[in-house]
Amino acid sequence: MIDSRPDYDIAAWRRRIPLLASCIPMNNCSQAPQTDATRAAASRYLDSWNATGMDWDEWMAEVARAKAEFATLIGASPADIAVFSSVSEATSAVASALDLGGTRTKLVVSEAEFPTVAHVWLAQRRRGARISWATVRDGAIDAGVYDSMIDDRTALVSSCHGYFMNGFVQDVARIAARAHDSGALSFVDAYQTAGTMPIDVRALGVDFLAAGNLKFLMGIPGIAFLYVRPEIVATLEPTLTGWFGRSDPFAFDNKTLDWSPTASRFDTGTPPLVNAYVARAGMAIVNEVGVSNIRSWLACLGQRLIDGGRSRGLTLHGTDDMSNKTSTTAFVVRDAHAVEAAMRARGVLPAARGSVIRLAPHFYNTIEDVDRALDLLAEVTRTT
Repeated sequence: MIDSRPDYDIAAWRRRIPLLASCIPMNNCSQAPQTDATRAAASRYLDSWNATGMDWDEWMAEVARAKAEFATLIGASPADIAVFSSVSEATSAVASALDLGGTRTKLVVSEAEFPTVAHVWLAQRRRGARISWATVRDGAIDAGVYDSMIDDRTALVSSCHGYFMNGFVQDVARIAARAHDSGALSFVDAYQTAGTMPIDVRALGVDFLAAGNLKFLMGIPGIAFLYVRPEIVATLEPTLTGWFGRSDPFAFDNKTLDWSPTASRFDTGTPPLVNAYVARAGMAIVNEVGVSNIRSWLACLGQRLIDGGRSRGLTLHGTDDMSNKTSTTAFVVRDAHAVEAAMRARGVLPAARGSVIRLAPHFYNTIEDVDRALDLLAEVTRTT
């Protein structure tokens, strides 16, 4: 029998999400709903801008606090974090720091990467990179596939933590260890897992981990964070750079290209300020609820989706093992975008991707939300 309540006051949190008064958001894998805290955070920046014209020191302090909040979320130090406008930009910065001029020209990339990440690696072919693909089969990747692919010619292994299509979770610790055994670096896109399950970058042993804030981190588009393992920072000089990557950005020395001694060497230009306000507020919510608590509740909701989908005759995409996936659950449909539009019109917000509809609950969702979404999906797919 599934537990009907999580180990936190879900009703109190639901009262802080205005969107719940009009619909059921089940599209957290694409965009989180607004909360009173994230709206207030945006207002704080706008009020500051309006009242003072510019409060640069406080605005930059808020960026630093956002970095620290992300660091808390993944078990890192604030000095290990760089800030970007997107995971695309963060990945590009990492790519620009790779030396592809020697024998290490291979990039091992999982077929489960979100296209933006894969495209960055593909773009490195102009610099001599050779791409080898870890194949997705039946909506998942066997971790053993990487063993024979990674060798002494490998520069970096890119293995997303969670598959955007269906929530399948890769064993990135095992993959990172295999990469290190061959002298390669490990890059992880955690956009689909950050905020839904505990992440400890030190325990995972990854070299880079990136995530944005508009999904399960309860934030806003236009901001993302990159963790860089501190032991390798000094060896990396990204050519995608800017004045905030310097040891002293405010020296305003345009003829000296020095480097911050921390992950800030990956920072580029003026950071996304208002986005940092909202991002910190969203991540603070996740940290307050507790990622372990969130994972426990989402495991219940995810299992409800799997079992409920099966009982309603829906076709699951990918694994049905909740120990190996996020709560994001995908069902194969004939016309995903038509199904999404029909469900939205009736107050349930899913997320279409290719041939599937994804239902992605978060910590504030209830069993009743899940059942309503499944009922509506089953009804809509009979006519769409």
